[in-house]
Amino acid sequence: MKKDSQKINHFLLIAQFYKDVRKSSIPKEFIVEPKYGSKFMEPDIFMIWKGTPFFVEVQRTVYTDKVMKAKIDRYELYFNSGEWQREPWQPKDKKVFPYIWIIGVGKYSTGIRPFRVIQNSVEEMLKQVK
Repeated sequence: MKKDSQKINHFLLIAQFYKDVRKSSIPKEFIVEPKYGSKFMEPDIFMIWKGTPFFVEVQRTVYTDKVMKAKIDRYELYFNSGEWQREPWQPKDKKVFPYIWIIGVGKYSTGIRPFRVIQNSVEEMLKQVK
């Protein structure tokens, strides 16, 4: 990464997110920018935290509804593909699709989806899971 890269502040927010969730519980897995193929989503983070899998989107800027819809649509395409059921972290007895957790600026209309989309800060989430 170049010293003047636009991604620096984004990665700093990801690092801060990691520090914030660790205050409550250390994630079992924490993968930055995992790859799922060009037709599927590109989350900023995949983690298993408090026994629950999450795809995390760290937003530094507000996206248009159209851009966010396209982003969430790629998660739905992955969901419908069933490929997530073969992930090595999956429990053997019950397959679970990760929650989509959007943190940062903006609130988005994500529509009705076959998975849960959460839009709140780490602090708000910590209050809910205590």
